Amino acid sequence: MSETLSTAASPAAAPPPSAGPPSRTLAIARLRDLALVPAIIAVAVVGFVVNPVFLSSDNIINVLQSMSEIAIVVLAQTIVLITGKMDLSLESTFGLAPGIAAWLVIDPALTRGLGLDVLPSAWAVPVVLAVGALVGAFNGLLIVRFGLNGFIVTLGMLIVLRGLLTGISGGKTFFALPESMTYLGSASWFGVPVSIWVSLLLFAVGIVVLGYTRAGRALYAIGGNVDAARAAGIRTDRVLWIALIVASMLAALAGLLISGRLASVPAAQGSGAIFQVFAAAVIGGVSLNGGKGTVFGAFTGVLLLFMIINVLTLAGVPAQWTNFLNGTVILVALVVSRITGGKAQT
Repeated sequence: MSETLSTAASPAAAPPPSAGPPSRTLAIARLRDLALVPAIIAVAVVGFVVNPVFLSSDNIINVLQSMSEIAIVVLAQTIVLITGKMDLSLESTFGLAPGIAAWLVIDPALTRGLGLDVLPSAWAVPVVLAVGALVGAFNGLLIVRFGLNGFIVTLGMLIVLRGLLTGISGGKTFFALPESMTYLGSASWFGVPVSIWVSLLLFAVGIVVLGYTRAGRALYAIGGNVDAARAAGIRTDRVLWIALIVASMLAALAGLLISGRLASVPAAQGSGAIFQVFAAAVIGGVSLNGGKGTVFGAFTGVLLLFMIINVLTLAGVPAQWTNFLNGTVILVALVVSRITGGKAQT
């Protein structure tokens, strides 16, 4: 998975031919956003046939809640992928951020020696977000300022952050979390888990920002042609840096949500989650080459993926087949993208 970006011959190079009238281009984009809707309906029908419980309100809420945390990481990865980069370290940030918060706020007397109890529990959420921001800023320093390969940098960060979480926890699970860390993951509003509301709200914000604001257009411009974007006056370095920071903060928040739902932070939290994240993003139409894909498409991708997993569970298929499904989805989506787009994945 390379992050090679096409570059313009020079700032004065002739602009590419128009893809068509704006109204026609917008209509095509909207149709692409709805590409997975028939598949979602088909899976819903199959799920009902397999087990009528599939379409029950309790099971639908269960699917939405089980996907809510990973969906936020998919949103984070979508933001980065649109710029033509990728962030593998989101998986580890997902575990490390709430792990550090738990390490700093929980009472070691309640957890057999785990924890430092050096900060009030009210600081837990700010610490989680701050850790996410710091990880994103450091990734930006290496990728943007020093020009290092983003794939290698974030792969290294994935390993470093995973090792850091294992080190501070001693390979054990943080538990006895304060209410400040469990509320968002365990509470319900109007009968619906808060994590679902948070996930839907963030996706709604993402749709508006990436689809209708100057900042969103800048992300697509950088992913399409970074040199042309720079020539057009876009501060590409700053935009990339902000994108990496926002993505890491989203991953940290997602980790807080699942920690609250489970009332614990295991040393292996998030391990392997990046496979589901890429599977959902790719099947949702987000290009690994940058500049293509939408937040709504990413949402339908993660929804379809978790619906399929739920159907398989109701059908009695062992959970060990999940990684096989994720890998298959990525490969199939890449092949379909190659056939329909006519552009090689470099």
